[in-house]
Amino acid sequence: MTTGTTTGDVPPGTTAPGPGGLSATAALHRRRLAGLAVLTVLLVVGFVLSLALGSRNIPLSDIWGLLKQVPGTLGATDIENTDLQVIVEYRWPRTLIGIIVGAALGVAGALIQGHTRNPLADPGILGIASGAALAVVISFAVFNVSGTWATSLWAFGGSCLATVAVFALASFSGGNVNPMTLILGGAAMNAVLQAIISAFVLTDSNNLDRMRFWTVGSIAGRDMSVFWTALPVVLIGLLLAFMTGPTLNLLNLGDDVATALGVNTGRARVLGMVIIALLAAAATAAAGPVSFLGLVIPHLVRSVTGPDYRWILPYSALGGAVLLIYADVLGRIITRPGELEVGIVLAFVGAPIFIWMITRRKVVEL
Repeated sequence: MTTGTTTGDVPPGTTAPGPGGLSATAALHRRRLAGLAVLTVLLVVGFVLSLALGSRNIPLSDIWGLLKQVPGTLGATDIENTDLQVIVEYRWPRTLIGIIVGAALGVAGALIQGHTRNPLADPGILGIASGAALAVVISFAVFNVSGTWATSLWAFGGSCLATVAVFALASFSGGNVNPMTLILGGAAMNAVLQAIISAFVLTDSNNLDRMRFWTVGSIAGRDMSVFWTALPVVLIGLLLAFMTGPTLNLLNLGDDVATALGVNTGRARVLGMVIIALLAAAATAAAGPVSFLGLVIPHLVRSVTGPDYRWILPYSALGGAVLLIYADVLGRIITRPGELEVGIVLAFVGAPIFIWMITRRKVVEL
């Protein structure tokens, strides 16, 4: 009889310990934890830069002192310190909104790619952005809504209704909702909603002017009411998403295997799509349609985490927040004293990244 551990004694998916005593699984675990730490540091740095940089730069050495005064001055109208006023009224809300919007879109992108097993799937594929846009243009044209908070509520309602309509459309064929019918239903719904939006916008120049700024995707000009409206929905969506990570791993083994392991695949996919709708609707309501982030982030994080959704989802949350915050800061710098909306910056940044990933064969079949 031999002693010690042989290769046959190692569980599937791992390798025997190397000369240093560190198995491949342990090395992967350490790499994942290190990646989370790096993303957390990048987010903290991006948070500080977002408060400091813009048409009026605030010295980094003053940021900590100003931050300590923010809780006591939120909502105040008589702030004497100009730098503190800029942070409280403008940069504090947009930074917090940027974090939750980026996290929501990153996780929604990872979920929809996992549930549809389509590496090119994006949260907007369910008609969410188009539903939000139609609701907003109706609020402009019919009810003369102008406030940012009210517009966000209309956008959220339109996003949810569009998602429900897509599910209903996808259920007509025998009542079974599967990834392919959802994609086709979302594409059909997008086409219909965009036609209706065009009819509203092109017949009224005022609607055209107002929609032009909303549809570009921006976190500028939002106040804390938008943040507090979106925050509970995003937190609930993120919590539910993280809880479904192990189930999503089983679903990606194939429906037959997942069923044999005790997963109700139909219920799991419906729950996943509901979570995607919540996250993407809240993000779209807060910032307008933001492209590429939900598409690119899951591919970037898989290069570090591997295919395990227990890690992909939290990575996507942090990665999405980091990418959106840095894109927003970049938009303020490159056209100073003006700024580019974050949706435009992400389109410029996201498209080359995705093209590079395709050429480097980083986009893989799920």
